[in-house]
Amino acid sequence: MNLFPESSEWHEAPESPDWRDTPEPFEAPKPFEVPDASASSGWRATLRRQSLLPLRIFLGVTFCYAGLNKLGDPHYLAGAADPASYLSQLHAALAAHSPAAPLLRLAQHAPTATGTALAFGELAVGLGTLLGLFGRIAAAGGALLSLTLFLTVSWRTHPYFLGNDLAYLAAWTPLVLAGAPSLSLDARLAARRATRRAASMLPGRRRALLETGTAALAVAGGGLLAGALTARTRGRTTAPAARRPDSGDATSGASVAAAKVPVGGAVQLSAPGSGDPIFVVQPKPGTFCAFSGACTHAGCTVLPPKNGSFVCPCHDSAFDAATGAVLRGPATEALPRYAVTESGGVLRVAAKPE
Repeated sequence: MNLFPESSEWHEAPESPDWRDTPEPFEAPKPFEVPDASASSGWRATLRRQSLLPLRIFLGVTFCYAGLNKLGDPHYLAGAADPASYLSQLHAALAAHSPAAPLLRLAQHAPTATGTALAFGELAVGLGTLLGLFGRIAAAGGALLSLTLFLTVSWRTHPYFLGNDLAYLAAWTPLVLAGAPSLSLDARLAARRATRRAASMLPGRRRALLETGTAALAVAGGGLLAGALTARTRGRTTAPAARRPDSGDATSGASVAAAKVPVGGAVQLSAPGSGDPIFVVQPKPGTFCAFSGACTHAGCTVLPPKNGSFVCPCHDSAFDAATGAVLRGPATEALPRYAVTESGGVLRVAAKPE
């Protein structure tokens, strides 16, 4: 039986369109949408751009002042005999077992050179930060100086937040990361290079280096001139007027009436010639002694004795008012003692410590 007769007709179903043959409309990927420039020009955006400017001004002015203050201080390079000198601070840091002891021993061989380099380094960091020239390099230099001072001068400060060098180190960190992107010589030079590129003018490596080098030489020259002029005034600095009831001379030392020294208290004198502070104390009736008023840690003048001790206002070191011995650090050396002689109700202090 023929299941498919010849007369039968095949009816083919209409072909359905293949989905692969149907072109789909192409949509290009949307690019990242950049905010409108006008939206970032408001006062809030300006504040965000200038958020580091107050910190930059503070650190720049502070380090400029620190460098000039060292160059103009007659005690800074006076030598080991002066407890406020740079060399005395090196000795104190070594006595405090500073982690930077190897570097301090090297600096001891040339204290004048290293002390002067430190002062000019602070001045260079301050000018670079304030003017925004090589902003990141200047900030890195400031952080390095702060770290060095923390490991030496402030190493034994306890608790740690009483020392300011660690805080300065933290304050330099944002400027190391961000530099000086606005209101700076770096930004000005970068804008000039960008303008020439936009005008299809090749800036040229030589020209860019010339502009940057000229700005650096101008700033360095101004800093050296300011430092040199400040250092020249150091030789003409006169000692402050001696605060003493009676007069003395450079050979015999200062003098004061014994009746003016209270029991448990002190009278502050000034060493003739140098003007260094001296405290004449009477720890118990009829017993008189004298001590240098310069803290052996960093050279700050201690406060008059109270409750039997001298206290340094800078780092809170304490000394026994009767012996000068250290009661509390970070100072590690006792206050220098002066011999006192009494004659006719007048106390005479030796010209030099014992």
